[in-house]
Amino acid sequence: MFYNQKAMFNPKTQTMKTFKTLLLLTFFALLMFTSCQEEAVEITPPDESETLAPESELTDLMSATAKNDGSKDNIIDGTSCISVKLPVVVNVRGIEIRIDTEADYAKIQRLYDEFEDDIDRLDILFPITIVTADHEEIVIEDVEQLSEFIAECKDEEEEEKEIRCIDFQFPISFSVFDADFEVIETVEIESRRELHRFMKRVKNAEVFASLNFPVNMILKDGTVLTAQNNEQLKRIIENAKDSCEENDFSKERLENYLKACPWIVFEFNRDGTNSTEQYAEYAINFKEDNVVTMRARNGDILTGEWKLTRTRRGILLNMAFENLADFTLQWLLYDFEDGKIKVFEEGGNRIILKRNCDVLIDITKERVKNFLKECFWRVDTLRVNNIHKQNTYIGTPLKFFDDNVVKIRVEGELIEGTYDVIVRPGGIGLEIDLEGRPDLKLQWLITFLREDLIKLSNENNTFILRRRCPDFQADDFGFLLGDGVWKVGSYMEFDADLTESFEGIVIAFMQNGKILAEGQGKNFFGSWFAYRNEGIYLGMNFRTEEEPMILLEHRWKVVETSPSVIELKQYNASGEIIRRLVLENM
Repeated sequence: MFYNQKAMFNPKTQTMKTFKTLLLLTFFALLMFTSCQEEAVEITPPDESETLAPESELTDLMSATAKNDGSKDNIIDGTSCISVKLPVVVNVRGIEIRIDTEADYAKIQRLYDEFEDDIDRLDILFPITIVTADHEEIVIEDVEQLSEFIAECKDEEEEEKEIRCIDFQFPISFSVFDADFEVIETVEIESRRELHRFMKRVKNAEVFASLNFPVNMILKDGTVLTAQNNEQLKRIIENAKDSCEENDFSKERLENYLKACPWIVFEFNRDGTNSTEQYAEYAINFKEDNVVTMRARNGDILTGEWKLTRTRRGILLNMAFENLADFTLQWLLYDFEDGKIKVFEEGGNRIILKRNCDVLIDITKERVKNFLKECFWRVDTLRVNNIHKQNTYIGTPLKFFDDNVVKIRVEGELIEGTYDVIVRPGGIGLEIDLEGRPDLKLQWLITFLREDLIKLSNENNTFILRRRCPDFQADDFGFLLGDGVWKVGSYMEFDADLTESFEGIVIAFMQNGKILAEGQGKNFFGSWFAYRNEGIYLGMNFRTEEEPMILLEHRWKVVETSPSVIELKQYNASGEIIRRLVLENM
């Protein structure tokens, strides 16, 4: 790994004498430059074979390990070739979050995890300072400049890729010595940045140095490995490097990954124009023989060609559709993470695709009917003439049967109607006819289909159904509700305490889905429904406009449960807690 000094400085070779003289001059200059150190550290001079040579394999491995790890903050910048210097302020669904430490990344993830079927969008408040793999700091003024820099840093063909799965346990120290192996100083290293700068001097032959052992190395899982010499250190880093490379994507692995499941468009920019609203939820299916199909929201299937090409710039994704020019371009794949890929091209072109193995590209009448007949379906969203009406259906799921029969559960009773899956020139549609439910008696066009979700629309109206099959946790929670009589122990809207409004009211949850409340001289009857949606939710509907019971008519996320207390919260679209409810078992 290191130069063999005896072989290099052969006194019988005049050329080597001259080279040795030049090195001596270099190190005497270094000695004068570092003579400000007041105390000498007694270090036993190492064997010459332990010297770090400029072009040795170990020097390269240590240098690669010392590079800045840009993968830790991918939740912010979406790329591993840079990191964002902290602190930084980001905006997630209207909420500004200040990120001061790496531990604060979890704040962003928690907001993402609150909602299952939304776009995990994050906006950075500029300007920011980014840190490159070589620890260079650069001020970035806006998102366009950041996108261009990310694309460029992916273009660069690095001689040594950073090693992210292992790190030195700092501090570590080096012995620096002259050509005669006399120790002239010791250098203590406290961070990756300092190590990278020192290794750069080693690679430029500015210093002769050896690492002082033992040295501890930390793997990603926290395992600590100890090296006693250069050979052990080289073997430890090489093994870690190999395990990292298993997680890096290759052209072949990416091709297989793209073909495994459909991909959904959830951000689209072309020529600097944001067309996400136009193309959101378009489903792309990469197939064998370079065939790609895309299903539009109206059900149309477009067929084109695709291929991946490895170039000096990186991996390029080529898509070509005869009737869809916006997608027809050669895209640079600049980030690839589990479940999401991002492609970019200069001129303000950017697509983010999200993997969804449950999405069905080819929607048929039979497939829709089969899905509908499985389990209950709850009304997640219903917007008619731009008026939201889904709250009317809280606690009232639908059940589709054979012979085109559909029933809705209201206050524990099933009200019967009819439905039909229809084929129209625009695609597959759904008709529902339920007495007293005119908002559903429309011809809906299916725009998105997966096993647990159906999205429909007509003109300016939107209808989303989510499937609710038997679920152990949701059912277990339902049994807990039915095992007792409950009162409101606490009710908060933002900072307003409205608990007293429920004084004297008791609530009973029946296993058939009926909910009863009595108190303050009145009786209230309604429906309830428990379901899973990235957590357990409880919907209550007392079918009244009277306070205080109308205050409970929401979809509540279950935060904490016990036989005696249940805590629930309601969030707005930005992820803020707007209501808190505590039920106490009497």
